[in-house]
Amino acid sequence: MNNRTTKRNPWAWIPTLYFAQGLPYVAVMTISVIMYKRLGISNTDIALYTGWLYLPWVIKPFWSPFVDIIRTKRWWTLTMQWIIAFALAGIAFTIPAPMFFQLTLAIFWLVGFTSATHDIAADGFYMLALTEHEQSLYVGIRSTFYRVATVAGQGLLVIIAGLIETNSGLAPLTVSVDADPAVEWSAPDMTAIYSTEPDLQGELQFFTPAAGKVATVAPATVTEGGVEMPFKQYAALMRDSVRNENARNGFVAMETAKSGGTAAVTDAGPGAFTQWVKDVFGEEREPYTEKANNIAIVGVRLNQKPAPGEEIILNVTHKSGDQSIKLEQAALSTRFVFTDANWDKTAWLYYEIDNKLQQPAGARFEGASGNIPLAWMIVFAVLSAFFFIVAAYHSWALPRPASDSHNSAGSSASGIFKEFIETFKSFFQKKQVWVAIAFMLLYRLPEAQLVKLINPFLLDPIDKGGLGLTTGQVGIVYGTVGIIGLTIGGIVGGIVAAKGGLKKWLWPMAWSMSLTCLTFVYLSYASDHSLLVVNICVFIEQFGYGFGFTAYMLYLIYFSEGRHKTAHYAICTGFMALGMMLPGMAAGWLQETIGYRHFFIWTMICCAATIGICAFLKIDPNFGRKIEKQKS
Repeated sequence: MNNRTTKRNPWAWIPTLYFAQGLPYVAVMTISVIMYKRLGISNTDIALYTGWLYLPWVIKPFWSPFVDIIRTKRWWTLTMQWIIAFALAGIAFTIPAPMFFQLTLAIFWLVGFTSATHDIAADGFYMLALTEHEQSLYVGIRSTFYRVATVAGQGLLVIIAGLIETNSGLAPLTVSVDADPAVEWSAPDMTAIYSTEPDLQGELQFFTPAAGKVATVAPATVTEGGVEMPFKQYAALMRDSVRNENARNGFVAMETAKSGGTAAVTDAGPGAFTQWVKDVFGEEREPYTEKANNIAIVGVRLNQKPAPGEEIILNVTHKSGDQSIKLEQAALSTRFVFTDANWDKTAWLYYEIDNKLQQPAGARFEGASGNIPLAWMIVFAVLSAFFFIVAAYHSWALPRPASDSHNSAGSSASGIFKEFIETFKSFFQKKQVWVAIAFMLLYRLPEAQLVKLINPFLLDPIDKGGLGLTTGQVGIVYGTVGIIGLTIGGIVGGIVAAKGGLKKWLWPMAWSMSLTCLTFVYLSYASDHSLLVVNICVFIEQFGYGFGFTAYMLYLIYFSEGRHKTAHYAICTGFMALGMMLPGMAAGWLQETIGYRHFFIWTMICCAATIGICAFLKIDPNFGRKIEKQKS
């Protein structure tokens, strides 16, 4: 029976294909970190081992030729989805195992390499299954569903785990922290919890004293133990005290102290080159006196002794309210192990209150003590089930384009090796290859630097050159409004490119990518820093970037056209990543040297590279454009 389907409505498979492409990446890079944190792995081990999980996406261009040589892109896409489905099930089954960290980490490596291979195959299939016009039209749609997968992975799946934890253990603990600029500062009261009598007759539960309002502004100096010190030093002292107390009482594992202290480090000042750049190009600004964030410390205890040998694990996370009230998690653990040996002692939570808060604000934090392994088992079981369903669905939905044919060179080892070498050789023999590589590296030069400094600019206080927004406001401005602008820009870019073609829209998109950077020049100089103006400027800049990025993606597709388009596209994405990485590495140093205003002016100067490189590109006027059929 011949069931070859050469054509199917792209809406039937593009959204699901790119949603499926995004989920494994989120699972490996983000969900794994959250899961290990909840299961008690130390920050040191999490950072060390999960950091290496990004490697498969870095080196994927080096094995992309095998995807091009061996079998079809449809076969690779479906096979990778089936492997991911089984691998995710393997993670779910190994979470309760004694050596779960080693076992799950090994499977995450498998998921990483499989997902990176799936990216190669899916992108190659996208180019084979669609006409040039359709590739232009749906380029924004595929990016949108990839972003939706990112949001769903980081949000929905973590929420599911949290709900299971909350409903499978003791009654959830609620900690409320309220801040008010009108409240006078007072030292954290770490004795209040001891005046709260535990309920020895009721059910086993956590309790914490009712906390009053805390100030948003901390004093410049504090006297502690008869010694006057800057508040920042006092806050660090209190944070260390919380860490040591929690470790001493057995709530968290004692991590090995790092050798060498900050006292041994001397500030030699900027180097000669940095000083020269600062003198010549730096902006003049009054010396900045940094204000410290206020702190709050909250104690948590059990009301009665648990059963002998029983471990009750409490995980505390942000539940609702203003994110400008932050639970410290980078240096301190928010996971506590209560036993019959430490049940009558206090576990301490450490909070920071953004000093830029101008209005009363509050945040609610929830402590869950349910079955954590079960919660994450279910999350990965759900992910696995989704991939079994999507793999089965794509077995039907993905078309079988005639151009996606088996490569005869992949039938022998010598043929594979020869074709592997030929793939890279043919890439660098393409017409305008060096112009194309320059375009891949330079087209996003302004944005590669800008993206690293947008959040710091929004957060830094006004007298340091920033906008002085609170953490919660930045979450709305950049994390919500900015993402909406980026998504709409990408979709609109795909629609117009499909009407006029890449060549027609290259210049408008390049100018869109460039001129919208002016919004940050305006924000750095303007005296009006109202939230509405900031939101409008960020929306415009992100819309312009999303719109302009369409031309970049379409050019990668255009340049990859040919016999080895799948492998060549993967190589292009390698240069794409390099074009973002190298300028971004230097952006922080440059901004600190010359200041925000001159840094944003510098990004506008870099727009000359974006516009200039486009002048050298030679593009077929018909690429991406719908060709009207002639009427007979």
